[in-house]
Amino acid sequence: MTLGTAALRRRWQAWWQGRQPVADTHQTTQRNVYIVPTWAGVAFCCTLGVLLLASINEQISLGYALTFALTGAGLASMHTTHGNLRGLQMDLKAPDGVHAGDDYTLELRLHNPGRARFGIAVSAQLDSGATEPAWVDVPALGHAVLQLRLPAARRGLHALPRLIITTRFPLGFFRAWSYWRPASQVWVYPQPEAAPPAFPAQAEAGQADAASTRQSASGTDFSGVRTYRRGDSVKQILWRKSALALDQGLPLWVRETEAPLARDLWLDWRDTQGRDVEARLSRLTAWVLTAERLGQPYGLRLAGREWPPSLGAAHRLNCLQALAGFAA
Repeated sequence: MTLGTAALRRRWQAWWQGRQPVADTHQTTQRNVYIVPTWAGVAFCCTLGVLLLASINEQISLGYALTFALTGAGLASMHTTHGNLRGLQMDLKAPDGVHAGDDYTLELRLHNPGRARFGIAVSAQLDSGATEPAWVDVPALGHAVLQLRLPAARRGLHALPRLIITTRFPLGFFRAWSYWRPASQVWVYPQPEAAPPAFPAQAEAGQADAASTRQSASGTDFSGVRTYRRGDSVKQILWRKSALALDQGLPLWVRETEAPLARDLWLDWRDTQGRDVEARLSRLTAWVLTAERLGQPYGLRLAGREWPPSLGAAHRLNCLQALAGFAA
């Protein structure tokens, strides 16, 4: 393909997409459903032409009847194919974020206000071409759910590709289709390193200090008993042991508990030096997932920005999205 042809094609695509609204819902109407004959339909039309010519040359009445009957069947097929797609209402569920190299799933819900629809296919238009379609039948006055798996090649925040809704029902002589441009986007996080090293040295030192430091009254591990002090919880009093102490005029006994002091773990961009950008992001991603899995509060420092130590799904997503959108 020459440069001129490629530029012309890009301009055509830009003009065409400008005519298609961006939304997470789509309804097929008379204005956005297109139909053309398939190769089988072209062959069928050629066959009708040959039958008509033969009937004219030979003056065969049955030939005329057969030709016109088949022509009527073809026209009915065209009308049915167009009607099989027209009038559908669709919406999609925004996909969850995935890691680069994995697939994400688009979940589409199709709502049918009329008669049953058969052989509805949905595919995505990627740079490399259209994907394999996913097929579904939609019952009359009912609903159907269709899942389409798409590849996530590069990290970042990406717009969803244009969807193509197609049908060739009932005879396959015609292909009707409609385009849909979703408004949702998908986060593609860096692929985590398969075997990441231990957390940075500053975190290891902090963990060692924490292992030797205990915090009483707030932990859950039993470490012994002691006499009652003002401010101790009633739940910590050993009533059975304290009953004997009270008889002897001694103070109450309290259960002693302990837990390691929580230490903040910082995952810093500077701790991954000596690697290329994608490898550094991959290591930080692996550390984020590992810290979350271990329940270790962690913070992220990335190119002058900072996310304070925390835990939970929201904090994990914030860190992963920061890594996904990182620009060197």
